[in-house]
Amino acid sequence: MHKTVIAPLLAVLSLCWLNSIHATESFYTVRDVSINTRVSLGGTVVPAREVTLSAQQPGRIEWIAGEEGTYFNKNNTLLELDTHKLQAKRRAAVAELMNTEATLRNANVQYSRELWSPSQRQAMGGMGLPNMFDQFFTRQMTDMMNQNNTVVDRQADLYNYGSRIDQARGALVRAQSQIEQIDALLRDTKSTAPFDGFIINKLVEVGDTVQMGQPLLKFADMSKLLIEVNVPARLVMSLKLGMQVVAHIDVLQQPVTVEVVQIYPTADPQRHTVKVKFQLNNVFVEPGQYAQVEINDLNAPKQNLRMIPRGALVWRGSLPGVYVVKGDKRSLRLVRIGHDIDAQYVSILSGLKANDIIVNNPSPGMSSGWVRTSTH
Repeated sequence: MHKTVIAPLLAVLSLCWLNSIHATESFYTVRDVSINTRVSLGGTVVPAREVTLSAQQPGRIEWIAGEEGTYFNKNNTLLELDTHKLQAKRRAAVAELMNTEATLRNANVQYSRELWSPSQRQAMGGMGLPNMFDQFFTRQMTDMMNQNNTVVDRQADLYNYGSRIDQARGALVRAQSQIEQIDALLRDTKSTAPFDGFIINKLVEVGDTVQMGQPLLKFADMSKLLIEVNVPARLVMSLKLGMQVVAHIDVLQQPVTVEVVQIYPTADPQRHTVKVKFQLNNVFVEPGQYAQVEINDLNAPKQNLRMIPRGALVWRGSLPGVYVVKGDKRSLRLVRIGHDIDAQYVSILSGLKANDIIVNNPSPGMSSGWVRTSTH
């Protein structure tokens, strides 16, 4: 009972599935197109941003955050040098700062004492009447006889104590500057991530002794990838920012469309080429891979090529072919592929003629034979 119900149902489902497959098929008329001659140039996939972190001072590697391929957010610490010597210098500088602060406080106290209780008014010796005589008569007589000037002496004493304050302040600023300098050196012992990205190359290991300027890590932002190509100067005139061209990458079977995002303003004086960068969109590749970019050569004559959709190609081993429709029959014909027109169309060098009708998006497993009436 169940078999009599299930068998017709499976037949209906199979027929619907076959019809859905054939429904994707379409016919395409081969036509000739006139396109510019293209030159294929080799390039390299590179990150959008890449930096090499170098040692800002000599020291020993104390700690590394991770290995190649480890992801870090911006401002995360990637590497640290040994800081024991700098920490000792900082403690000595802090002690010096405390001494200069004490000297400054003492200079302020001495100046205040001289201001409110001048040393000239203190007793020169003796007791009672001799001291009073000295204060009221001796100093005035020496001033009148031009042997002494009490006002000048007082100003000189105040200036002397004021100079001590200025010197103490200068010593305080110098001590603070030494601490700031050491803090800057301590900051230089750490290498931090300048942006979100990955460690792509670790050039040192923990325990290594490095010198100033020695490369430590290579860090890159791989959220955007570019193809970097050295383009001959005569071909640069055919490129503009925002233009889309076809590129081939070794690990991808299909060509991709890339966009011109940067054209360097000057040419290399040795090779007479201009560096151009093309942006990859929604393509999963890795930096360092080889790529080829096709660029129009405006100085060369145009080419007349036959163009077909890439979806019309079928492969028999390593040989490409298409299904050609004649009347009510179709047959597989081998072709020779030329340049890629873009990501959807490809040129054919031989095997087809203009106005030939071919099957686009043929069903899997299609063979030569009669054309289904439903697909017409």
